Amino acid sequence: MPKRLARETSPYLQQHAGNPVDWYAWGEEALQAAREQDKPILLSIGYSACHWCHVMAHESFEDADVAALMNRHFINVKVDREERPDLDQIYQLAHQMMSQRPGGWPLTMFLTPGQEPFFGGTYFPKTPRHGLPGFADLLERVAQFYHAERAQIVKQGEAIVAGFRRMQPENPAQQAEFSARPIERALERLAESFDARYGGFGQAPKFPHPTDLELCLRRHARGAKPREGGGSQAEEEVDPLRMAVYTLGRMAVGGIYDQLGGGFCRYSVDAYWLIPHFEKMLYDNGPLLSCYSDAWALTRDPLFAEVVEETAAWTMREMQSPEGGYYSSLDADSEHEEGKFYVWTPQQARALLDDDEYAVCAPFYGLDQSANFEGGHWHLHVARGLEEIAASLGKTAAECGALLARARAKLLAARAARVRPGRDEKILTSWNALMITGMARAARVFARSEWLASARTALEFVRARLWREGGDATRPRLLATCKDGHAHLNAYLDDYAYLLAALIELMQTDFQQRDLDFAEALAEVLLQQFDDPGQGGFFFTSHDHEQLIHRPKPMHDNATPSGNGMAAFALQRLGHITGEVRYLDAAARTLRLFYPTLDQYPGGCASLLMALEEALEPPRVVVLRGGQAQMLEWRRALDRMFLPATLVLALSPGESKLPPPLDKPFTPGAVNAWVCQGVSCLAPVDNLDQLLGVLK
Repeated sequence: MPKRLARETSPYLQQHAGNPVDWYAWGEEALQAAREQDKPILLSIGYSACHWCHVMAHESFEDADVAALMNRHFINVKVDREERPDLDQIYQLAHQMMSQRPGGWPLTMFLTPGQEPFFGGTYFPKTPRHGLPGFADLLERVAQFYHAERAQIVKQGEAIVAGFRRMQPENPAQQAEFSARPIERALERLAESFDARYGGFGQAPKFPHPTDLELCLRRHARGAKPREGGGSQAEEEVDPLRMAVYTLGRMAVGGIYDQLGGGFCRYSVDAYWLIPHFEKMLYDNGPLLSCYSDAWALTRDPLFAEVVEETAAWTMREMQSPEGGYYSSLDADSEHEEGKFYVWTPQQARALLDDDEYAVCAPFYGLDQSANFEGGHWHLHVARGLEEIAASLGKTAAECGALLARARAKLLAARAARVRPGRDEKILTSWNALMITGMARAARVFARSEWLASARTALEFVRARLWREGGDATRPRLLATCKDGHAHLNAYLDDYAYLLAALIELMQTDFQQRDLDFAEALAEVLLQQFDDPGQGGFFFTSHDHEQLIHRPKPMHDNATPSGNGMAAFALQRLGHITGEVRYLDAAARTLRLFYPTLDQYPGGCASLLMALEEALEPPRVVVLRGGQAQMLEWRRALDRMFLPATLVLALSPGESKLPPPLDKPFTPGAVNAWVCQGVSCLAPVDNLDQLLGVLK
């Protein structure tokens, strides 16, 4: 077979380059072949860390007989959902419309040469199993259907495209209709689904939902009070702080968190956070770094500080490239077994530890209980507290803590010698932006210069490799992905919106004029290439993107935040920093477009709700002017506070090309603070205690 996929930057596509399947990457070559040969397209979408993608590949795509059927009847197209989220959004939604069931990966869709879907599913086994048809039989039936039922296929394709159009929001609301009602309703929905015993929302499988947790923390900080009496149990439990903090605590002691190496897996297969789906994604860990940092600022819980410390260390140790960008993910599998790298037996641990270490480690991590994973293995979680273990052993908690630290270091070193899961080393702009935000936030809260340096190094990679300044005939633009020095693919809404938010976060941690210039350049491309000035909102793809059968304006948060929510949130903040009304107007148009739906169905829209929150009550902008040494005390006092409705920008004497809202006078030998909200500013404050009083 032609090894077309070997030329791609996606490790997922490269994994399939040696299949006997005649794979194409998505593009004009494949579409033209389908038209010329009058063959349907078999579209297979997955990603490199996906366990069931590997299973289907081993069963079917590596099988010569199945591959022969695929090659005879179809033009076969392999897509990495992480590089082409535009295609994944369209065909996941099409699958949901056709099957009335949620999708997932691998996604297996059959398309006409005109890209319209007419049949699909997710994982199909090679032979019939668990109520699923065998893939080989399915291929024959789909091919026959395509050639025999053209009229029905055309009619269905038209219905799906019409359904896409109906789902696009229209008729934006008027500004006067805005209120906090959608935010309060969203909190009520979260309370209804909150698991008061194990934390999190809903039942198995259970995902972290960092945007929902962040919304809860913000509402508490803005003064939302738990309800008391007079209603149903769910109504009485609308306590946003408890929902967030309890969930973060349960996740931190569960198996979804890597108890030895730090960092979170994608989700828990059970309701207890005990056994994860073992893949570790960059996009989860960046927002969770932010959440745990904010939760620590509110509670000073040492567990949250420990999670931030370990997750930041894991990010720098295992996920940051020598060039600075952050890699995408770690696989769920190693040696063709899910979770093999992470699980233990008591005998393995005992062989590595002395008696005192094992006496603490075994009960702490549950090695003295029954096996909790396949094949008689144990996946580590915090099963008992150190105080309880110390009492049973007649030791102090400090002594047990030291023994546990020694045991953990030995286990981690031994685990490092195992065959590691695969690492997807492509560098995605959007996911890097999420981690830059998390590392910058953590660096500010905990005063960790090495975390700030990590975030800055990643930003410089993006700026150098994934940002094209343009020339006389071209505009500056972002690219979506880079691997082995090759950057390509037109960037998406998420790339611009997340990176703009990351720059605003970095400016609060370490203000640099060039970051502000970069932020304004990104905002200009957002307005020029993604904005819909008539209806409002932002398209997921740019105006000059490849034409597909649907051009969505995503509203809901999924595993990553909504691009529209993040764009509105970041543009509002940039507008308050720079005084540029166009940014504020674009954010307002976005909220007007989505507000009617938010008001009725606010669930899963935390990103947009946080933008709505700041549209209703603009954030305060605190400008600090003074020498770096003099400002240090002020900055540390402010950085350790959770002030979600406040932007703090500390400007050194050398900053001179500032926009009017930031251009405040510098007085040598003193620190002054200007506190502004909207168009109103207080008199400058030159006393730290007075400033803290104002902000509280």
